[in-house]
Amino acid sequence: MSLHGEEPISCRGCDAARAGYGAALEQEEGIGRRTFLIQTGVMAAIAALDACGSLGGADVTAPNIPANSTITISNYSSLATVGGVAMISLGGAPVAVVRTSTSDFIALSRVCPHQGGIVNLLHNDFVCPRHGATYDLTGQWIGGQRANNLHQYTTSYDSTSGILTIS
Repeated sequence: MSLHGEEPISCRGCDAARAGYGAALEQEEGIGRRTFLIQTGVMAAIAALDACGSLGGADVTAPNIPANSTITISNYSSLATVGGVAMISLGGAPVAVVRTSTSDFIALSRVCPHQGGIVNLLHNDFVCPRHGATYDLTGQWIGGQRANNLHQYTTSYDSTSGILTIS
């Protein structure tokens, strides 16, 4: 304590108590601010990668379908014209079949690669209801929440029989 500009009065007991208090604060903090921020950043990056399915394992956005699944094109009136889309299920996996020309088709997984939502057809685009990612009819990302393109399955069309094979 200081009176009229004099030096503060202190005692050894107070100084020792203050020193002990500072040491207690350091022990209570545990880790430094820099270490905390670095570890928090690393954990946030891991969580983001895990949410996007980028840490390996099975690709949940490309569910397995039965090998050589087939559909008869004439059973889907929406596929009668170029640009037509049929929403189907193959072995429980949601798939969109798009007619791209008179003799070509593509089959896309309807599972969004960002958060696993099932994309729906809206005004000739596929849109994820979870976060608004938008894909064109070829499965290419075109807007909304940034995401990878939709998974495309291999197709083979026999125009004589009208059978589309998807694998």
